[in-house]
Amino acid sequence: MNSPLRRQFDVAWALADLHLSALSGADHLWEPGPLVWTVHEDSAGRWWPDFADVEPDPVPVPTIGWLTWHMIFWWSTALAHLEGRPPTPRAEIDWPGPTDAVRRIRVLRERWSRLLGMLTDSDLLAPATFPWGPDSGRTLADMVLWLNVELTKNAAEIGQLRLLRAASGDTGRSAEPT
Repeated sequence: MNSPLRRQFDVAWALADLHLSALSGADHLWEPGPLVWTVHEDSAGRWWPDFADVEPDPVPVPTIGWLTWHMIFWWSTALAHLEGRPPTPRAEIDWPGPTDAVRRIRVLRERWSRLLGMLTDSDLLAPATFPWGPDSGRTLADMVLWLNVELTKNAAEIGQLRLLRAASGDTGRSAEPT
C-alpha cells in the first residue's frame, strides 16, 4: 500500500520543486490584484499571514508568500500528527521570509519523506484525525493521499502565479522584502 502512495508523493514533489526552484525573492510578495492574502513583516522582523477563520466571499487571491506559508502550516501540522505530538497552533506559525521559505519547505519534505518510507500497511490503516477531525473514520492512508493532493494544488497555484507574473511582464503591486 505504501509504494503507490510514495510514488504519488514523488510526482507531487517533482511539480512543487519545479516551481519552488524557480522563485525569485520578489515573486513571493507579488500581488496579482487588489484582493489578496499575503504575508506581512512585523516590527520584530517576523512575517505573519493574512487569515480568517471563516473564509471570506469573495476569497482573496493568495500571494506566493502566503501559499508557501500555507504549505509550512499544513505540513508542520501533518507531521505533528504523524509523530504523535500536539501541532503548533496556526497563529504561532510564522513565514520565514522569501529567503528561507523554500528552505523550510524542503526540510519538511525531507522529514515527511523519511516518515513516509517507514510506514507499514498496518500504520496506514490506523485512524487519522487530521485534517478531518476525530470522528471522520479516515485512515493515515487518507491523510497521506490528502497531503499529496494539497501539495499538488499548492504547487499548481504557485506555478500559475509565477508564470502569470513572468508572462505578463506585470510586476504588479509588491511589497518588496526587506
